[in-house]
Amino acid sequence: MTTVPRAGTYVCGIDAAMDVIGGKWKVLILWELDRRACRFGELRRLLPGVTEKVLASHLRELEHDGIVLRTDYGEVPPRVEYSLTELGRSLNEALAPLGAWGREHVLGRAPDEASAGAVVTPLVPRDGTPRAQARTHA
Repeated sequence: MTTVPRAGTYVCGIDAAMDVIGGKWKVLILWELDRRACRFGELRRLLPGVTEKVLASHLRELEHDGIVLRTDYGEVPPRVEYSLTELGRSLNEALAPLGAWGREHVLGRAPDEASAGAVVTPLVPRDGTPRAQARTHA
């Protein structure tokens, strides 16, 4: 299955990719589904703060783009599971370096020592206020 091109012209590949993963919750949905297939209620619990409406909308969009597979088991009561397609897994692989960058520069953890608690200098925007506090994890 391939992604469905959306209306409009893209400036570059990043612009096109951001159109697919744009929004606060889509990348977090992908991250959770990379661990295992989940039912809607499970995803809602794993993503505190997401509304039912937004989660349903994002899942539909990701399914439409060929990133997420919705499996309806046709049971009563209804049982539906969401999982990543091959395209979704490849998108998560592409996002892995971005996650490493965030751990190192925003969260303040060394990329290959994320669980060791190594602290590095956090990213500081031009206005001088840190975006995130560096944390030491034991």
